[in-house]
Amino acid sequence: MAFTYFFRDTHSVEIAIEYLLKYTSGNSSIKIWDAGCASGQEPYSLAILLAEKMSTFMFRNVSIQATDIDTSDLFEKIIKNGVYPKDELQRIPSELFEKYFEESEYPNSYQINYRIRDKIKFSKHNLLSLKEVDNGFHLIVCKNVLLHFQPEERVEVFKMYHRALAENGLLVMEHTQDLSPEVSNLFERVIGNVQLYRKI
Repeated sequence: MAFTYFFRDTHSVEIAIEYLLKYTSGNSSIKIWDAGCASGQEPYSLAILLAEKMSTFMFRNVSIQATDIDTSDLFEKIIKNGVYPKDELQRIPSELFEKYFEESEYPNSYQINYRIRDKIKFSKHNLLSLKEVDNGFHLIVCKNVLLHFQPEERVEVFKMYHRALAENGLLVMEHTQDLSPEVSNLFERVIGNVQLYRKI
């Protein structure tokens, strides 16, 4: 699983959320796929940002499918319980840390509260299987993953994301990762300074 940390690349995620909320206004459900979620910090950060932007009633409609190839088998031990060592939480803004984290039963560790944990379903998935975990997603988040793939593999993964997205669904990526030109007919860029795309 790739290295990551809480609230990494928050700027692009916040912009993606802004467009997501406009796009899904009035929906009875909002489906998100965090593809390549590493050890869980990214989907938990995403859920916290959504909770901050949405009313309690609207947040009930959110479901996040978080997947990773997970060769280390950390999902069961760490991610599903949302428990992280204190030294991994230093980047979290203090007001969010106080609101969404509580001391755990383990020394020098904190647990994300149930309201956030309840929004996320974790499962093992290999992106190179090219099998979408579900369909009808309104947003797919893919950070720090595609850079490790060969160009031809990226093209096939983008095609899979296109199949998995709902009509006009959104895809947000690492700021250093460009869309493959071979799939430029499948997506349109939403905004110039962020790797945010809409399904065509």
